[in-house]
Amino acid sequence: MSRRKTAKYNLALELENVIQEPKPLFGVLQGKWKSDFFKNENRLVLELGCGRGEYTNGLGKLFPEMNFVGIDVKGDRLAQGGRAARELELSNTAFLRIHMQEIEAHFAENEVDEIWITFPDPRLRDRDEKRRLTFHTFLNRYKKILKPEGTLHLKTDSLPFFEFSEESLANNAWEINVKTNDLYSSEWNEDHYGIKTRFEQMFHEQGFNINYLRAKNLK
Repeated sequence: MSRRKTAKYNLALELENVIQEPKPLFGVLQGKWKSDFFKNENRLVLELGCGRGEYTNGLGKLFPEMNFVGIDVKGDRLAQGGRAARELELSNTAFLRIHMQEIEAHFAENEVDEIWITFPDPRLRDRDEKRRLTFHTFLNRYKKILKPEGTLHLKTDSLPFFEFSEESLANNAWEINVKTNDLYSSEWNEDHYGIKTRFEQMFHEQGFNINYLRAKNLK
C-alpha cells in the first residue's frame, strides 16, 4: 500500500462517520441506523458506489432533516468523504465500507427510504454483466431493504449501461417513473439538485450527455 493510501486508511479508522472493520459499530447497525447511529427517526437514504462521497455529502448539506449513508469498498475514497463531511460539520452523513453483495447484512428489510446510484462502473464486457449494480441479483437485494414504493435514482454517462439498467428494472418489478438521456436539458434537471460527482463533472465537460431515471419499488 502506498504511503498516501496508508494515510487515508488510517484516517478512515480515525473518523467516527466511516464504518468499517474492525470498528465496534461495523456489522451491528442492521435495522438500527436511525436509532443507534443517527439518533433520530429521519428518512434514510443510501448512495451506492459513492466514491469520494460528493453526492452523499451534497445531499446531506441540502437536506439536514434526512440521514445519508454512502457505500463503497474503497477505504481511501471513503476517508475523503468522511473528512469532507467533518469539515462541513455534517452530522447526518455516514460512510460504510462493504462489498455491495453484503448490503442485506447491514440494512434490515424496509429500513431504507431511497437509493441513489451515481456513475457506477458500467462494466460493459459481457463477462462482467453480473457485476453491474443494476443486475437483477443486486436489484433484488435493494428491493428487500427499500420500503415498498421507495425510490431508486440512477445517473450515468454510459448509454449501454443505462439501457441495460432500464430493461433490468422493468423486468424485476420496478416502475420507471422518469427517464431521460439528457438530464441537463430535460424537465427533470432539478431532480439531481445540481450536485455533480467528480466523474459527472468530467464527463459533462467532455460533452457526454447524462442519463437519468427514477424508479419505484413495487413489492
